[in-house]
Amino acid sequence: MVSPELLRRYQLFAALVPEHLNAIAMLSDEITLESGATLFEATQPADDLYLLIDGCLDLYYVAVDELNPELRRDLFVSELNPGEPLGISALLEPYVYQGTVRASCRTRLIRVEAAGLRALCEVDPRISAVLMKAVAQAALDRLDATRVQLAASRA
Repeated sequence: MVSPELLRRYQLFAALVPEHLNAIAMLSDEITLESGATLFEATQPADDLYLLIDGCLDLYYVAVDELNPELRRDLFVSELNPGEPLGISALLEPYVYQGTVRASCRTRLIRVEAAGLRALCEVDPRISAVLMKAVAQAALDRLDATRVQLAASRA
């Protein structure tokens, strides 16, 4: 379990009331990744939502050849910054990660168990409304980062 006050520091959870933060804290723990470790891979079930405490994480889009799935290429999208939520697919059906995230240095994260978080959203729509607004903003931010990478690659 992590401290509810620690969760409050993150934009994703900042608008939640103490009761909600306490419930989410019970579903959360802190993890550490070493440099080079993969947090999750594209197409894996999205079992957890994460918040970056500190460290270095890189987000990749994985391109797979339809005719030969063994041919794949990891395309760098962006570096993730402390405070950013990742694994937001854990809150969006079909609950499958859309990208791959790897640590490029020692990294600390908060991990939130997604099934429990989704259950809280079902019980209290106020939690769902706050989280969906924050997840939508995170998705838009990632889209902007992807556009920047695309523009830079064509320059």
